[in-house]
Amino acid sequence: MVTITFFQPDGSSVLAAGNEGETVMEVARAHGVEGIEGECGGAMACGTCHVYVDEAFRDAFPAIGHIEDAVLDSTETLRTEQSRLSCQLPVTAQADGARMTVPGATA
Repeated sequence: MVTITFFQPDGSSVLAAGNEGETVMEVARAHGVEGIEGECGGAMACGTCHVYVDEAFRDAFPAIGHIEDAVLDSTETLRTEQSRLSCQLPVTAQADGARMTVPGATA
């Protein structure tokens, strides 16, 4: 099992375990992580699985693709250098211990 910690805007966190071959979005949804909706089911069409990947784990995931990049430009939450769509982040041994922050709502 690979563990990932999701930090919420209110300061709370969820420690979640997933299997290699899943996506970070699937792990988050299976553990009821608030703010990770994944409305499109992982098709890179909605941006509702936006997370900020901790700098220390950036290289544990594949580089961002042009479609993901475009979707991130249209999310309702603030985009940063750490922004990724969790549906595009495969769970691998290299991701064990990864830390993700769920963006806060932009009112």
